[in-house]
Amino acid sequence: MSPSTGHPFFRHYRDIIFLLSGIIAGSLAGWLLQEQVLVLKPIGDIFLNLLFTAVVPMVFFAISSAVAILDSTGVTARLVSATITVFIITVLLAAIIAVIGVHLFPVTQHLESIATTVEKTEPLGEQLVKLVSVGEFYELLSRKNMLALIIFSLLTGIAARKAALSGESFRRLLHSGNEVMKQLLGLIMLLSPLGLGVYFACQVAITGPQLFGNYAQSLATGHIISVFYYLIVFTAYALLSGGWSAVQRYWRNNLLPSATALGTCSSVATIPANLKAAKEMGLPAPVADMVIPLGASLHKEGSAIAAVIKVAVALALAGRSIEGIDTILLAMLIAVLVSIIEGGIPNGGYVGQLLIVSAYQLPPSVLPAIMIIGTLLDPVATLLNATGDTVAGLMINRLVTGNPAKLERMRRN
Repeated sequence: MSPSTGHPFFRHYRDIIFLLSGIIAGSLAGWLLQEQVLVLKPIGDIFLNLLFTAVVPMVFFAISSAVAILDSTGVTARLVSATITVFIITVLLAAIIAVIGVHLFPVTQHLESIATTVEKTEPLGEQLVKLVSVGEFYELLSRKNMLALIIFSLLTGIAARKAALSGESFRRLLHSGNEVMKQLLGLIMLLSPLGLGVYFACQVAITGPQLFGNYAQSLATGHIISVFYYLIVFTAYALLSGGWSAVQRYWRNNLLPSATALGTCSSVATIPANLKAAKEMGLPAPVADMVIPLGASLHKEGSAIAAVIKVAVALALAGRSIEGIDTILLAMLIAVLVSIIEGGIPNGGYVGQLLIVSAYQLPPSVLPAIMIIGTLLDPVATLLNATGDTVAGLMINRLVTGNPAKLERMRRN
């Protein structure tokens, strides 16, 4: 019996069942076989490489075609303003919850300090240039320059719209390219049970023992806050975007993005899964095609929470704590900046950690500790970074149209 004629439950949950089976099998293999399972790591690397190579053209076609279409409907300005508003508010709220969390569950002051080599950073002006631009066109084809690619795609979409009748063929090309990339990514995601299963196996084998070391208390605080945000706050966001039906649609289709984020520790690699989930959640394509790729680089609630945890750890190592309005406001500002720079420039996480040390005038000796904390919090931070984009898209669509189907009808017309 083919899947299309099988039991309705299997037809609806087939992908989820296969994905969970792969993740469970991989996790058990990592737990039982330990380092022996690392021989399978190339399989996971191939899956991730396929995602990364497809993501760059997908982001270009998705954003440029979305902008070209939306401009003709006159809603681009509202969509951009709503996106910026939601991104900033949600990141600030994540930082506020993290600050409250570190007061309820104080981090330890006795973390092990491990020496490491600190590389010299570039001047701020040069970092800003690399954040938003590249020197050669071919550099746009690298996922490491994602923010520059997003800006180029936005400008291309605007130019395609301004070309009016002369740009009609090009706009059709952008739309056609976007549809082709969706099909390609769908084919790649067929490998997700195997690829993510291998990644979970390797992650359990490598990082499992470290979770119970000297950093357990800080990691526990970070994970408690993150799980609360993931389950409670995201549910509240979905509820605000469209009532309980939106909550059900969000969680019913959020498993694949969540598993992809945890397995790959990459918001960019989760873009295909997020776009597929957004469609199933009822998010109009014009909104999803702009918000999801943009959010992968600029909307990182998990990174904001992790930044506050790292601030608390760094201050604790220096015999200080997050107390006083100036200290708290600075932590929130750092959280917003880290949310942007971690996805916008290469080694952005490292730059964010240096920002913490510099902003609070802390000794360089605290840097190794917060680097380790950042590495061990990366999976759960990526989970929030990636899955927060779809629920943000639901809220953005509500702000722009007030009707989940309105933009899609406008796009089709």
